[in-house]
Amino acid sequence: MLRINIVTIFPEFFAGPLSLSIPHKAAMAGQVTYNLVDLRQFTHDRHRTVDDYPFGGGPGMVMKPGPFFEAVESIGATRPIVLLSPRGRRFAHADAMRFAEGAELTLLCGHYKDIDERVASHLATEELSLGDFVLSGGEPAALAIVDATVRLLPGAMSDLESARTDSFFGRGISAPSYTRPAEYRGVVVPDLLVGGDHAKVAAWREAESLRRTREAEARDRTAWQTRETEIAAREAVIAEAERKLAEKTAKKARDKAAKERARARAAARPGKGPAGEPDA
Repeated sequence: MLRINIVTIFPEFFAGPLSLSIPHKAAMAGQVTYNLVDLRQFTHDRHRTVDDYPFGGGPGMVMKPGPFFEAVESIGATRPIVLLSPRGRRFAHADAMRFAEGAELTLLCGHYKDIDERVASHLATEELSLGDFVLSGGEPAALAIVDATVRLLPGAMSDLESARTDSFFGRGISAPSYTRPAEYRGVVVPDLLVGGDHAKVAAWREAESLRRTREAEARDRTAWQTRETEIAAREAVIAEAERKLAEKTAKKARDKAAKERARARAAARPGKGPAGEPDA
């Protein structure tokens, strides 16, 4: 059985979704248990404070490390301990399969501006993201990961073969699907699908899967190239900032050295004491 721990300040966010559809079926089949951990239970002030102002100033609030560490330690969580973060590696179907094969999964949900870096570097074993966008908190991302994972468990789906023919399940993008009616608003289902020739249907689906996969890869390649251009532009900005910082640091060092030389020359002048004051 897989145990999924979700550490969050909004445990009620998950109550409805986990009681419906596939997540609920997986639990009823005895394949998964959900442990909702309220982060505020691990605070030590009357206001149950989980956030504070960032060191160094700046906008927004940062979630404190203590409640996360104490929450995870209280349940004795083992790897993987996943922090949902836009900085993380993008979640993929392979991750869902890996989690479904395990015995435990812990998801850490952030909120506000950020989470103290010590949670990411010394508590979480990995960081995952749903994509290049920012959510109001980690809860929607955690729910997506839970759903993608538990649907792979035995008993979660009435037809496991349906899952095996999904996109990304050891293959590319799945072929288009149609159902009744055969004609709707002038759009007709391909004749081949209603002809009864299962071999031809299988061949058509394979061909369509390959076509869709190539289209998706071309789209992703274009997006990748665009992203590489954006990264190169950001790196150029960083390099320029580093150059200016290096120049500023070097100038400070030169100015300091010049002042020290000037003080040394003044101290060495005739009639001056060690500190450059007139002799008594």
